[in-house]
Amino acid sequence: MRYSMTRLIPAVILLAMVLAGCSTDASYSTREIRPLRFAFVTCTVDAKFFEPVRKGMNDAAEMMGVECDFIGTKGVDVQAQADMVRQAVADGYDGIAVNLIDQEAFDRVIRETADRAIPVVGFNTDDHATPNARLSCVNQRLYEAGQSLARHVLPHVPDGAHVLMTMHDKGVSSLEDRLAGQQAVLKKRNVRWTVIVTGNDSAKGAGIITEALKANPDIKIVLGTGQSDTEAAGRAIEKSFSGRGYWSAGFDLSPETLRLIRDGHIRCTVDQQPYIQGFYPVVQLTLYLRYGIVPSDIDAGAAIIDATNVDQTMELTREQYR
Repeated sequence: MRYSMTRLIPAVILLAMVLAGCSTDASYSTREIRPLRFAFVTCTVDAKFFEPVRKGMNDAAEMMGVECDFIGTKGVDVQAQADMVRQAVADGYDGIAVNLIDQEAFDRVIRETADRAIPVVGFNTDDHATPNARLSCVNQRLYEAGQSLARHVLPHVPDGAHVLMTMHDKGVSSLEDRLAGQQAVLKKRNVRWTVIVTGNDSAKGAGIITEALKANPDIKIVLGTGQSDTEAAGRAIEKSFSGRGYWSAGFDLSPETLRLIRDGHIRCTVDQQPYIQGFYPVVQLTLYLRYGIVPSDIDAGAAIIDATNVDQTMELTREQYR
């Protein structure tokens, strides 16, 4: 009897640990006492681009049994966004995901957060230019994505052409990186460019692009760097320049952008798969806090969406997966 009990007790303990999802490391197992809570902190929090990010976050939270909140600034305000990270720490979140839209603005606050043993991961935009204590980032390789778009459309860009290049906001490193990647490829064709900022309202942005094209009648091509300015270019061409040899290309998805691709006003767009930018950070933070599994960077990709695959993508966009 003594022999069987000696064998039984460790087995019962091991089974209980497995069923409870516990680690043998006490520093991780103590975090199972209450549900983990994570905060996503972004800029332009109400932008339509972030709808699939939210869905990915919520789907992962349900799967992992954690709680998540998606918060952020109304526009681009890096100081206010950094302050929201500090407030998330004060509010007791167990882990934080940050849209690192500036290469320096978040270094200090993330270091402070990490020093308090609260893990931080990035999503959507990474800080790769300065030391940063974030553990990982799920994002598109932005400069390379800019190059990919430029290479894809380059056969349709005449040598020495003048093109309009657009950004929906100033001071967003992801847009600047994509722009630089495009320009690095275009200059090999002696292409020159005019850069404008359109704002985050694609209807108003279409008006700004229309005026820029009217002021530069030699420009027939518009290359965007983000969702709202890409959509705005397609709107402008459809309304004011249709059938006159104008075309555009850019980044990210919206139902209207996809319709404009189907109707031939936008040649293509580059998808950065925002759903996974919300999904994987939740998984990474949960695994790290429960089991000590250290997060690693994930490339969200640079898939080209054009007339050949737009119909399938439109269906997935309606379901907020793309």
